[in-house]
Formats: sequence, C-alpha cells, structure tokens
Amino acid sequence: MVRFLINRPIAVFLSFIGILFFSVLAIQNLPISLLPSIEVPSVVIKVDYPNNSAQVVENSILDQIRTELNSLNNLKSIESTASSETGLIKLEFNYGTRMDLAYIEINEKVDRLQESIPRDIDRPRIIRINTSDIPIVRLQVIPKDADNFIGLSELADRVLKKRLEQIEGVSIVDINGAREQYISIQPNKEQLAALKIPESQIESVLNSANQSLGKLSIKDGQYRYFVRMANRLDDINEIKKLPLATPSGEVISLNQIATVQFETEKVLSYHLFGRDEGLVITVHKQNSAKMTELVPLVYEAIERFKIDYPDADFDLTQDQSTLLNAGIDNLTTSLIYGGVFAFLVLFLFMGNFKMPIIMGITLPVSLLISFILFRAVGLSINIISLSGLALGLGMLIDNAIIVIDNITRKRKDGLDIFEACIQGVNEVMAPLISSVLTTLAVFVPLVFLNGLTGSLFYDQAVSVAIILGTSLLVAFILLPLLYRVFFQKSKRKIKEDSFFFLLILKGYKAIFNAIWKFKGLSFLILLLLIPLAYFGIASFEKSGLPDIEKTESLISINWNEPIDAEANKVRVKELLTDLPVSAITETDIGISQFLLALEDGRVENAELYLKFESKEEKFETENWFSDYFKARHPNASLKIEDAPNAFDQIFESDNRYFISKWKNLGRNELLDENSLSKLLADISAYTNAPTQNGKGFLFEESLQAVIDSKALAFYGITESSFKNALSKSLDGFLVTEIRRFGEVTPIKINRSQGDLRSKLANATVQGRDGQEYQLTNFVNLEFVNIEKNITADRTGPYQSIEWEAISDEDVLELTKSLPKVGAKYGLNVDFSGSYFESKENLKQLIFILVISVSLLYFILAAQFESLIQPLIVIFTLPLGILGALVVLKLAGITLNVMSAIGIIVMLGIMVNDAILKIDTINRFKAEITSKDKSERKNMIAEAIAKTGQIRLKPILMTSITTILALLPVVFSAGIGADLQRPLVFSVIGGLTIGTFTALYFVPLAYWFVTKKK
Repeated sequence: MVRFLINRPIAVFLSFIGILFFSVLAIQNLPISLLPSIEVPSVVIKVDYPNNSAQVVENSILDQIRTELNSLNNLKSIESTASSETGLIKLEFNYGTRMDLAYIEINEKVDRLQESIPRDIDRPRIIRINTSDIPIVRLQVIPKDADNFIGLSELADRVLKKRLEQIEGVSIVDINGAREQYISIQPNKEQLAALKIPESQIESVLNSANQSLGKLSIKDGQYRYFVRMANRLDDINEIKKLPLATPSGEVISLNQIATVQFETEKVLSYHLFGRDEGLVITVHKQNSAKMTELVPLVYEAIERFKIDYPDADFDLTQDQSTLLNAGIDNLTTSLIYGGVFAFLVLFLFMGNFKMPIIMGITLPVSLLISFILFRAVGLSINIISLSGLALGLGMLIDNAIIVIDNITRKRKDGLDIFEACIQGVNEVMAPLISSVLTTLAVFVPLVFLNGLTGSLFYDQAVSVAIILGTSLLVAFILLPLLYRVFFQKSKRKIKEDSFFFLLILKGYKAIFNAIWKFKGLSFLILLLLIPLAYFGIASFEKSGLPDIEKTESLISINWNEPIDAEANKVRVKELLTDLPVSAITETDIGISQFLLALEDGRVENAELYLKFESKEEKFETENWFSDYFKARHPNASLKIEDAPNAFDQIFESDNRYFISKWKNLGRNELLDENSLSKLLADISAYTNAPTQNGKGFLFEESLQAVIDSKALAFYGITESSFKNALSKSLDGFLVTEIRRFGEVTPIKINRSQGDLRSKLANATVQGRDGQEYQLTNFVNLEFVNIEKNITADRTGPYQSIEWEAISDEDVLELTKSLPKVGAKYGLNVDFSGSYFESKENLKQLIFILVISVSLLYFILAAQFESLIQPLIVIFTLPLGILGALVVLKLAGITLNVMSAIGIIVMLGIMVNDAILKIDTINRFKAEITSKDKSERKNMIAEAIAKTGQIRLKPILMTSITTILALLPVVFSAGIGADLQRPLVFSVIGGLTIGTFTALYFVPLAYWFVTKKK
C-alpha cells in the first residue's frame, strides 16, 4: 500500500489538497461553543403563587404536581421546595432518556392538572436544562433618568430584546429587573358613603364597559357584515369618564369619586449595576452558532444601542467567550511552540533543516483533516473537543518523529530513498497502530461513565481518536512522500547523529552498562516503586476541576427577616456604599424574572457578583463581608464563593455530602423547632461532626389571622364573604384588563397606604340587613413561627439534617443508628447525598479501568503474540503515574479532572515508546539463529542494548518536544492556563519518569520475563 502511494506522488498530493479544501469549508461551518451541547437529564418546574405561604404552595400545587409526575418513565428522582409565593420541582431522569419526549410528557401531565390546581395562578413554567442555556454575555441597561424606569422596561422588552433576537445565532434573550405598570383606582371612602354608591358598582361598571360582543353579524341585501362592539376601555381617559349612578338618579364620572392613575406594579425584584438600578439582559446562543462570531456581533449591537438610545447607559459583563478564547489560544500556542521546539529538537539531534520543515507541514495538515471528521461525526469546536485535540498533538508529534527517524535509519543502513521510505514506514506501522489502539483502549471506555462526566468525555474521546487517526494517515502516507520529495535530489550522505546527540548517547551507554551490571538489583528497585503509585493515588488530595485563580466572587445573602424587596434594596445599597474597595458589582435582589432561572428565589434574598482587580483584593473583601454581617446583620445567612463560570454551573451541585431525610409517612406532619432541638441532641451522641439544617428545618416569623366564626354567624356574615372582603382590604385587587395589540394593562382597585390594623379598620363587610361592620371586629392577629420552606420527594414532605465534613466511619455509624432515633419520634429516615454517588462512581470507574487495562493487554498480546510481554508495558504505567504524582505534589496541585486527563495522555506516550522498543527487540531476537544457550543469551543482551541505542533518539525527541511544547503554559496567566496547568504538570512529571522507564525498565523487564531459549 505504501509502495503504491509513494509511486504516485502527484495523485497523493492532489488528494490531500482536495481534503484540505473541504476541511477549510468544514471549519467555516462547524459550530463553536463553550461546552458541547449535552442533553442534561433534568427538568425544572417553577410555580409562582403571589401572597401565599409555603404551606399553601405545597398543599395546593406542588403535592398534586408531584403525584401526577411520579409515573413518568425513567424518572430517577423528584424533589420539590415550596417557599412563600414560589415553588420549585426538580426532576432528574436516568441518563439516556429521550428528554424531548420526556418534556412533552411532562407538559401533557401539567396541562391535565389545570382544573385541579388554583385557577388564579399562571401556568407552571417547565424548563429543560441544557449546556446551551448558560448565557454567553450579560447586558447592563441603566436609565439616565431614574424616574423613567417604566419607559426603559418597555424599551428593553419591545425593542432591545427583539433587536438582539434578530442577531443570527441568538436563541433566547432573557430580562431581569423590569417593571410594569397598571391603572390604579383608589376610591374615596367618604365620597362613596356620602353619595351612597357601593364600591361593588365600580367593579360592575368596569367589567361591563370592558366587554366585547362576539359572533354578531348582520345581512344587508347581498352582503353580510360582522359586527364588533368597540371596546370603550382603550386608555386611562376612558376609564376616568365612566359613569356611575347614585340612588337619586344622578350620574357622575368615576374620576369624581376616585383617583385614577398609572402606578408601578408591586416590585419583587431589583437589579443593581454598581449602586445604580437598572435592567440586566442575558443573551443565549443557539446550539449550532459560533460563539467566536456571535459575541462580536452582540458587542456591535450594543455600540449601536448607545447611539440610538442616549437616555440609557449600556455595558457588557460576564463574557463567557473568554473561556473559549483561552482554549483556542492554548491550542494555537501548543501548535506554534510545538512546531518551533520540534524544529529545534530535530536540529539538535539530527542537524538537518529539511526534517523540521516536513514536521511543520504534517502537523497543521493533520489538524485540518481532523476538522472535516469533526463535521462528519457532528462534533462542535468547544473547550472539551479542543482539549482532546491538544492531547492528541503530543502523540501526533510522536508518530511523525518515529517515522522520520526510522526512514533515516534505513537510509543509513544503505537503502535508497525509495526503499527506505517504504521499509521505514512498514517496519513501524504495526507498533504505531497498536500504540494508538492502546491509547484509545485506556481513554475511550471513560465515555461509558454515568452522568455528565461521561457525556463530556464523549467529545474528548472522539476528538482524541480523530487526531490520532489522522496523525497515522499523514505519518504513513504524506510524511514519507514529503521525505522523498525533500531528499531525493540529495547526493550527499545524510548527516548522521549530531554532536549533541552523541554526547547524550555516550551518557546513556554509561548508565545502561552500570544498571545492566547489577540488573537483578536494579529491576527489584524499580519493581518496588510500582506499589507506591497505588498508595500515592489513594492518599492524594482529590478535587473536581482545578483551582482557577479567580478575581470574581459571588455573595449570596438571605436576610432571614420578612422584609420586602424595597427594604432589601436599601440594605444592599448601604452595603455597597461601605464596600472598602472599588469593584465591578452586579446585584440581583428578590425573585428573579428570568424565564430560565432555576433557583427557588425569595424576596428577602440577594445575590452579589463582584469582580476585583486582584486576588488579594478579592480575599480581603470576602473577609470584610464576613465581619460586616457579624457586626451589622448577625441573623442573616451569608454564603461566599468564587463566581461560577460555565464549567461550575454545569458541574456544581447543591447536594450535601451526607443527608438524612426525616419523614412522617403516616400523617405528613412536620417537626417544630423544639422537636428539632431534641432530635439534634440525640444525633450528637453518634457523631461530633457539625450538622446543618436542611431547607425544611428553617423557620420564619409569620402573621397569623384567626377568624372569629361565632361573631360572623351572630351578625349574619358568611365566612366566604368575610374572606373575600379581607383579601380585598389589604393590597387591593384586580378588576379587569385592557388588551390591545398584544399588550395587557391591568386595572386594579387600590387601598390607601397604612399599617395592617388601620387597613382592617377602614375595611367593612356587609352583614344582616345590609349593615356594614369593620373587619377588625372578627379577626385576631398573632405572630407565629412557621416553616420557611417545605421540601418533599416522591413519598411526600421531609425535613433534612445535612453533613458536609464527615468521615466515612461516621457515615456508616449514622446509617445504622439514625433509624433507631427516628423510631423514637415516629419517623422514617432515608439517606442520600454525594457520599453515595461518589461510592457508585468509584465502583464504576474501577470497573471501567479494569476493562481498559484488559483491552490494553489483549491488543498487546495480539501485537506481540505473547501473553507475557504485554505485562511489561502494563507495569510501566504505575511508574509514569508515580512521576506525575510527584510533580503534582511539588507544584501543590490536586488530582483533578485535568490532571487525570494529563496522566492518561502521558500514559499513551509511554505505552507508545514501550511498544516500539519491545517490537524492535523482538525483531532482532527473531534474527538470532544460534542454538547455543549461552551464546543466544549474549546475543539477546546485545539486541536489547542495540535496541536501546536505536530507539534512544525518537524516545528522547518525543519526550523533550512534548515537554518543551507544554512548558509555556506553566508560565502563562489567565483562566485558560489555570485549566491546562494540572494537565501540563502531569505530562511533564510522567514523561520525565516515563522516559527513564522506557530506557531502562523495559529492557530489564524484557530480560527477566521473556524466554531466552
């Protein structure tokens, strides 16, 4: 095959040019995003029920929705949280579930419930969770005139939102902090009483005037006309002129006995940029859109907004494309430095300028061809797939160096250039293919990990497979062809090893001879290092993603007081005024208006995003926050964390390490604060680990109204009419709406401002004989502590006690003892938390690693036609892992996702070197014809020594090139470098030890474990 292709250089070159042309087209059409589009098997249902307690939200809405949804197919878990005015249900499905079908089924079931849940609530919002739901950028809109906030809200909703949605690639534009207005009618109680006009007449007149007749038509001769009764309530002036009749027959207009004006709807959320009130607009991209092209278009649109709408200030924040740009920059840096260092290393080892040029051609060609395969398998360009390409670059360089070196060696053996190219490729083809297969055998099974990790590994594994496959294609076809073109006219004898390499070779021989002299002891020492790798992994500090040097903080505040959004805003502004440093701040206060918001917000909550100039400022300010709240607001709950990036938002979980759920399945009753204190005291007998009360064990003060039913009956007042009067007496009520061109303007009858008791004193209810009575005569008010939240799962409400810092021994003790404690209180206890998920993931990971090693063994056994020799390669792996762990420890880096990926890549390169070395020894061994045992052993020893010298150059060039290409990341700054640095240290540490292993451990192991007969 190689001979056939090298004989047709023009056809091969034209074929590669054609492939590269289509690759460029593929790159232009490839979607570019921050993360791969992953169908997260979760759905969130949000319910808004204003002016209702958590108990009402749970009993009236969430309980019925949970019961209906329990029968969903592939439903893994269902959790709900009822809070005052809001409810949240989280549905988690088994991985592999068709979420489009599940979403349809959920909507059908929710629609079926519309008749059984309260009719005065909006339809529950059903939100699918997807990686593309993360906003790519946030637009801050601040009015220059604070009194024109309604106009700004209308501008954002009707104009800015639509202009942003028109940008190609934008999917959703979401707004928070907007305000709406309504038409307020506030009757004058004294005038109504003097004219003897009941307030109910105002309601009746408004409803009658706002009716429109439908299905009305007349016939006039041959023609038929549809008749539409024009709606009189087109604007506020029409409302003011509405006629009211007095008992004496006099007609007066509404504005004579009531104040009719526009007012702002009750504000449940604010957004601050700095200390200025404004709006925030989030922009979300389509799955197929290119983020690198979309974000600049958004920036251009904002520049036009600044010109077109001078009454507002605009600013863009939290640009997520910086992460993607960092990944692209890292890949570009790796390519540039990889090419430069490959040139330098080849020059140092070979002293020839043409070979680096060949490398400079084959590297980008391999990369470009990879993108056409990306298009074929449906991958996007994202952080994960780019990291896969970056991982494959090391082995791509490795393959090219090995092929070039082997062709050069064949030429030195006296073959002409044509035969040298053919035999040089054929000789290493089998071991290189085996090395790629063994790398994939280690890497690809990770795709089958459950959960989001496995889904993310899919993009990475496929991209690694693509880059390795294209590197083999280029190394076996294009590279020997280029070698022939570059060197076919060379009359001179090819320059052999450089002076620099000869010095290295001399040092290698000296060390090899010293080790070989005491080969038994040397082999034993290296074998004893293997168990250290296992103990190193077991004891090494582990984490999810690497620590990124962030200069952004997220401060979550719960004031733990029943304050409204206005008071919440005042407190936050005071806080920002006292802030000791100047920082970019964004604050979302109260209940979020975002359609895609997944949190169960409350009016007394606030979330502050702060961006600092330096990490020192960030650290100092976070400490200041802790001191500030201890001194000024000791009852408030404060959570300080790094502001999450897109990775964190996908991977983060609010699930605690160990959770005990306490349920009363018989009566669904919840424990009060006194019972909780006793329960915690009983639990403390089994563990000293600090506990944290779950949401269901949080309480708040509430005003409870007790109706005097006997008094109502005595005065002839029905309870329903009293409750109706009571509900209308507090904040007013909706009468009707003006609907025009898709706009809806509510019309409400309002009440005068004042405290609760004065409102009740001014409100009346009609009793027997039309007599009016004050509401205060029939209701008693008292403050009580009630549940702040009600949490529930499949089986109903529960209250949880949680642990974050707890040993595995304590977990085992609690799982045995807590059911006995629960029986004392008549409660059942269930357990959940990340502890159980981690145990399950660890079991699965061990199983997958066993499969990977087994695949590795069988591939090598087929390659070497031996059941023993593959063990040599497998036993080299722990030594490389040990080297990686040593360097990670010295650098102060944990064992995380990125460092683990680095170890996998390093092992792939190590395996490659070991396979080639064993394959070369086997070929030399096969050439030995002597049957004398002593002579044969000496000849095998010579074959091992000769193989070491032959393979020294490609092994060193591969390792040094890879290490030098990665070194710039160590000294780089920024989030991209922070993500890649653990990977780099893993590769550097592993290859440093791995190179030593390939040079000395493999020959020793081969000598002791293979037959020398």
